[in-house]
Amino acid sequence: MSRNIGRLKEEILTLLEEDREFRYAVAGLIGLSEILRSLDSLQEQVAENTKAIRVLQEQVADNTRAIRSLQEQVAENTKAIRVLQEQVADNTRAIRSLQEQVLSLTRIMEQFSRRLDALGARWGILSEAAFRNSMRGILERHFGTRVERWIYYDREGFVYGHPSTVDADLVIKDKEHILIEVKSSVRKSDVTELKRVGELYEKVKGVKPRLVIVFPLR
Repeated sequence: MSRNIGRLKEEILTLLEEDREFRYAVAGLIGLSEILRSLDSLQEQVAENTKAIRVLQEQVADNTRAIRSLQEQVAENTKAIRVLQEQVADNTRAIRSLQEQVLSLTRIMEQFSRRLDALGARWGILSEAAFRNSMRGILERHFGTRVERWIYYDREGFVYGHPSTVDADLVIKDKEHILIEVKSSVRKSDVTELKRVGELYEKVKGVKPRLVIVFPLR
């Protein structure tokens, strides 16, 4: 067997040396094999590069989604900031309006106090009814509202402990109810009485009123 292999090698070498066509054919086969190996290597590299490209594409897609999410968050935050700015502007306008109302009310109260002092100086020649009428005129003129007389028959005796007619001056301004009692002089019992009248008013009307006692300064 080894002799046959040796003889075959000698014949191939002889052919390579003597037969030009055979030599070229063998050389071509050898070159084609190398080319095929090179192609296989290139295919493997292309496959690896393709995998790498796919990974990069996935990373780019993830980054794109993350950027879009950030853009949406920024847009939402921008909208929220604009809403807050509008609310702040509305609150600022409301505060300014309240400040103007307070300033106007302060001026009215100052005028009211001066009128009250003038009326108090004249209390000696004014009856309580006349004083009350004067007070109504001042309230209606300065507060822009009508002063009414609230009269209610207290059957249960809630205020005085026995059935009786209860009455007080009433001013309604901007949904606020104010019970006003005009007195020539004020005693502790007058305050307690007005408090009971206010409680009765709340019980009957379902509205808690403000309580005011007006009396002249001597």
